[in-house]
Amino acid sequence: MMDSRFDVELISVTKRYGTTLAVDDISLRIPRGTYCCLLGPSGCGKTTTLRMIAGHEAVSGGDILIHGENVSDLPPIKRGTAMMFQSYALFPHMSCLDNVAFSLKMRGVAKKERHAKAREYLALVHMADYADRLPAQLSGGQQQRIALARALINRPRVLLLDEPLSALDPFLRIKVREELKRLQRELGITFIHVTHSQDEAMALADLMVVMENGHIRQSAHPRDVFERPVSPFIARFIGSHNVLRNNEGPIAVRADRCWLGSAGDGPHVNGQVVAVEYQGAMVRVAMMTDTGDEVSALVPDQTFYQKPAEPGDPATLVWSPQDTHALLEA
Repeated sequence: MMDSRFDVELISVTKRYGTTLAVDDISLRIPRGTYCCLLGPSGCGKTTTLRMIAGHEAVSGGDILIHGENVSDLPPIKRGTAMMFQSYALFPHMSCLDNVAFSLKMRGVAKKERHAKAREYLALVHMADYADRLPAQLSGGQQQRIALARALINRPRVLLLDEPLSALDPFLRIKVREELKRLQRELGITFIHVTHSQDEAMALADLMVVMENGHIRQSAHPRDVFERPVSPFIARFIGSHNVLRNNEGPIAVRADRCWLGSAGDGPHVNGQVVAVEYQGAMVRVAMMTDTGDEVSALVPDQTFYQKPAEPGDPATLVWSPQDTHALLEA
């Protein structure tokens, strides 16, 4: 029976390449109108998962549902999805207008009608003034917007994005991710976005799905993942957490909730400062504990410079008891 709350459902989906298990029996429900980021290190299975949703890779086992319909055996064109590739894959000999209108041309839409529709989508991505230019006459960020307009013109039920920001410089990456979030909200369709960048996923996602070794390790709102990582892998991969072991098992403590103090100030570990990084509003102090753990504190710059530390100094990393987060063994 169709469940109208979800745009995409993965039910025990597995992908094998010969004897290699790339995706191992994963299940996931993505609610309607969600910006979902698949996040994880290289080789974790995130791009394979995206390509199975698109229909560019066949599933070895399990089912994929889109809007309640089992699409596992359907070709990409019949799934109601569109995919935006990392390389953008624009036709170099076509104008931006004709690139965006291309899929409508393949469907037999008359030139006047398809060009009018293409101009609407160029305007949507703020590229109306570039309709007559060739892709080579555009910057990387502009090319990406053209590719986005081309993917959206068929009004897909789900837009799939494979590392769409990886080729952009850091400043432009922030601007374009703001545009992606704006478009997703305005269009009200589900975006599924593959990335290896924690910052990107945190900024964009309503649902962040962290993968490792072909498994989904945690899926939740980014704040829930950041505040309550379920395992040492998640805590370390999301970043800005110290993973330690106490008498009860592994724990995580956010680096921005730690400071340099003394043993009487609260829970603590002793060690030696190994690096100091000025980051503007904050200073990152990296330490090696006496037990060999790498830890750090993110300290407000004014606080740090009242009593600065240098590499080689002995130091005590301290935090408040309420900031201790217990982790599952992994």
